[in-house]
Amino acid sequence: MAHTLDRSYDGIIIGAGHHGLILGSYLARAGLNILLVDRRLTYGGGLSTVEATRPGFYHNLHSINHFHITQAPWFKDLGLADRVSYITPRYEFAQAHRDGSALVLGRDLEETIANIARFSARDAATFRAWNRKAEAMTAKVLLPERYAEPLPQAERTALLERTEMGCEFLAITRRQPLDVVNELLTHEHVKLLFLFKVSLFGTWLTDTLSRSSPMGSVIRAFDLESGYQICQGGSFNLARGLMQCFIAAGGTYQPQVAIDRIIIENKRAVGVELSGGRSVRARQFIASTIDVHQTFETLVGRTQLPARSAAKLDEFKYTAWSLFGLHLALHESPRFAAEAFDPNINHALKWSIGADSMDDLFAAFADVQAGRVPKIVQFGAGPLSLLDPTQAPQGKHTSYAWHVMPLDPAIGARDYETFKQEFADRILETWARYCPNMTRDNIIATHVHTGREYVRELPNMRGGDIFMGAFNAEQVMYNHFGYRSPIANLYMAGSACHPGGAISGGAGYIAAGLIANDLEIEPWWTPCSARRALETFADDAHRHG
Repeated sequence: MAHTLDRSYDGIIIGAGHHGLILGSYLARAGLNILLVDRRLTYGGGLSTVEATRPGFYHNLHSINHFHITQAPWFKDLGLADRVSYITPRYEFAQAHRDGSALVLGRDLEETIANIARFSARDAATFRAWNRKAEAMTAKVLLPERYAEPLPQAERTALLERTEMGCEFLAITRRQPLDVVNELLTHEHVKLLFLFKVSLFGTWLTDTLSRSSPMGSVIRAFDLESGYQICQGGSFNLARGLMQCFIAAGGTYQPQVAIDRIIIENKRAVGVELSGGRSVRARQFIASTIDVHQTFETLVGRTQLPARSAAKLDEFKYTAWSLFGLHLALHESPRFAAEAFDPNINHALKWSIGADSMDDLFAAFADVQAGRVPKIVQFGAGPLSLLDPTQAPQGKHTSYAWHVMPLDPAIGARDYETFKQEFADRILETWARYCPNMTRDNIIATHVHTGREYVRELPNMRGGDIFMGAFNAEQVMYNHFGYRSPIANLYMAGSACHPGGAISGGAGYIAAGLIANDLEIEPWWTPCSARRALETFADDAHRHG
């Protein structure tokens, strides 16, 4: 309980999600006395794995797929490979169609091109040409920028314009992703799966319909070198490994800490006041990894903010949808009828199910935008225990479906629990059309976890936004919310900051370097530099040009 806390620490970190754990691990290892607090009894934020259906069946209720995580600088710096295991499936994205065909995108270039060629020789050739460029851009621009404080737009543009490939990168990112996909690809099924991949498996069409895509999601869709992985045993194991790192570095973790306010004295953050009136002081900094409105409206107070900062708070946007999650305990993993066309579909990490055309996708999207329950059931899914048998009892399986849904859909006179069951049934009916073994006899138990549940559990997912901030062009890269706040000694280090929501660890990692620099602490690691990465990219291009 909070009464066991000391009176003061070098730094206080609010929120024990993965960003807070990463930030705390770096700074504790740098010699600072760090206190990490969380409102809940548990830790890890969206890294949640629970036995939601039956004992022995492990379900990841929030984060499931982690992008290129074992190659992240913080994963390597903190030695997490000794504590956490990851699985990298050979097949990453797959889509079954009503005609019995299937498109599967894997890690092997020739295999993937051959799969695309079964639908369109032209699209296969386009993929081959763009794959070479995309993998270079991803390795030399996108991934280094993911873990570095973004450069100002003008400086970034000037560096990229030094090379032909950099100019091509900028040209693509300045366009609407949907327009790029429609221009580069021709076959309906190929475009459909690419949109699924471009939209980060959950941002759906919102990001795809932005005027531009500074983070380069279209480019990354052609890359096979980097991709998604799953944490062995469940996503919480990443949180467990990070907590072990934090404690081993000398950090202090305290759960069930209710903070009433951040104490501001002489325009500087100097501590936190807990419920009940007790305060804990921070000698050098406070960092918040929770959402911007809880941080600055609830804990700081708008009257403490300069006018421009208050306006920035009002301008901050969240995604206008949530997720309807259906988690399943099964006798057999889903088996597609389309396995006769391509048996590898059963083993792909992510399935796009339900939409057979672009019109299907847009119709479902329009319903969600309007606050309606989608008439067309179109969802993402995956075979967790088939890829990681530790997530289910021997011989049994787990799977899940994620469907985009308004937080408060128009459900008429029905109560919400009735709606949940009815929509879960619709998902299963659709799934059975593609996977004949998805019958009631195969289903041991189900658990529905919607936006309403996860907002109650994690209030920082404001309005049902799993990313804690919209992925639009106005809020990413050089336009992100910012790590340094207008209050001296108060930092933001969560998903509102670059590189945004989902499990990246980027904001916590980048904030560690900035705080160490501001406190004039020599880092024990080598922080990533976007300037250095882009200069190297340009120099390499000239040498090999």
